[in-house]
Amino acid sequence: MNQKNSPYIQLIKAVPKSLQLFLNVCLVLLALILAFLLFKELIEFLKILLFTKEGGDYKLFLANILIFFLYFEFITMIIKYFKEDYHFPLRYFIYIGITAMIRLIIVEHDHPLNTLIYSVIILILIISYFIINITPLERPTRSSLFMNKEH
Repeated sequence: MNQKNSPYIQLIKAVPKSLQLFLNVCLVLLALILAFLLFKELIEFLKILLFTKEGGDYKLFLANILIFFLYFEFITMIIKYFKEDYHFPLRYFIYIGITAMIRLIIVEHDHPLNTLIYSVIILILIISYFIINITPLERPTRSSLFMNKEH
């Protein structure tokens, strides 16, 4: 019996491809839903700017702007997923986390301790982003940060 043409081997090869196709279809549907919500949020901006007297509630406006950016970042992350050969870059999750925490601080700033905790979370996310940026993709034999440079 030929190993390459065995039904079992063909099934094993077909399952990941089928799951990848299902995942891709779901992500495209999610991107379409997010694009619709992004457009809806844009309409809300126009309503607040054009039809609200005396500038309206600035907290609501800022919260809507940050929700807009969250939708935008998720759509961008889905686009990157397809462009980078089915891989989600970690930095986009960090961007989304920072934006979500900033929105939380703006919307729910009544409790000072919670605001401090949210700020510490933002600091941790920024430090994580810095570490990701200074860490090389390939592991070198010696770290470039701690090398002694000889003249």
